Amino acid sequence: MSALPACPKCHSVYTYEDGALLICPECSHEWSATVVETADNLNVRDSAGNVLQDGDTVTVIKDLKVKGSSAVVKIGTKVKNIRLVEGDHDIDCKIDGFGAMSLKSEFVRKVQD
Repeated sequence: MSALPACPKCHSVYTYEDGALLICPECSHEWSATVVETADNLNVRDSAGNVLQDGDTVTVIKDLKVKGSSAVVKIGTKVKNIRLVEGDHDIDCKIDGFGAMSLKSEFVRKVQD
């Protein structure tokens, strides 16, 4: 059994080597075997200063206009199972009624378990 790391994007354990790259067959993500690429290194905080992690549940603290649409994500909308990413919009998620979208962490608050 090989000791290859799980995919940093979708966490699949079915990764394989192709030369100097590691490849995930489930999401087609490719990364270098020498570079450790994880979202654990990200220090993303919500509007209240709580540290966010992959899989957390958050609520929207402000009405947000959806770009390219007349729809609005209302205040108090609960977003489950977030995924942290690098960039300006540092949360990837799916919102019921809207689908997949990216949010800024400054407009959400972590729901305490």
